[in-house]
Amino acid sequence: MSDLSSNKSPHRITDLVEFIQNGETITCNTLFEIVPVDFVHGNIEFQAYIFLCKYSGAIGSQEYTFRKCYARGCPNNLCPHVSQAVMIANRYLQRDYKKLLDAGIKLEENFFSLEEMLVKYDTIEPEKNETTGSILTIHDYINIAKEGNKVDVGIDLEIIPAVEHFANQKTEQTFLMVDFNIKTLGKDSRFQRCLACFETDNGAEEKSVAINTANDRLKLLFQEFDNAKVQYTACFFN
Repeated sequence: MSDLSSNKSPHRITDLVEFIQNGETITCNTLFEIVPVDFVHGNIEFQAYIFLCKYSGAIGSQEYTFRKCYARGCPNNLCPHVSQAVMIANRYLQRDYKKLLDAGIKLEENFFSLEEMLVKYDTIEPEKNETTGSILTIHDYINIAKEGNKVDVGIDLEIIPAVEHFANQKTEQTFLMVDFNIKTLGKDSRFQRCLACFETDNGAEEKSVAINTANDRLKLLFQEFDNAKVQYTACFFN
């Protein structure tokens, strides 16, 4: 059985799968949070909404909790509109549910809701232009490459300071983001994913955990790129 010490606590869906493969008994619950966040990107300041899922439960007799960011949505054109972000978040969430269920970890499948989002934050207008087309994720481009098409992915890593507004409190957070710039089938596409975050004031230890989590996620993604023959240059946070 695994020793669930502080440095072995789960920080990813993959960690939960590995614990159960090592013979641990695992329970898992989800709690969704849609959090307004003030970002500072270079000289640009803007507010976005982060779609978070808090995973909690027990591994054996020891409780755990971690959260994962599934998408970022904006009421402006600085990132995907909130209506697109909901769809993106739910597509990634479906993949994680499948990983957990395939490993034998049972949980109730819930999803982010645009209707609840618009009710909770009445300053957001529903997207009026419905001509944006289907919402692709990075795994759609991996599948395009598996079909024999050339896919070039440029990767830029960014560490972005921000302030979360949650439950009438403000928390300074730092987000570890990856920018994908994709060329395939005669088209250029660009989107971001959050790989990890940490409370800015919580010192080097939490930052180190976030960097390790982000880099572990990049390693898994790069393995998928290699298997699909996606063209890219590997890079990691340091």
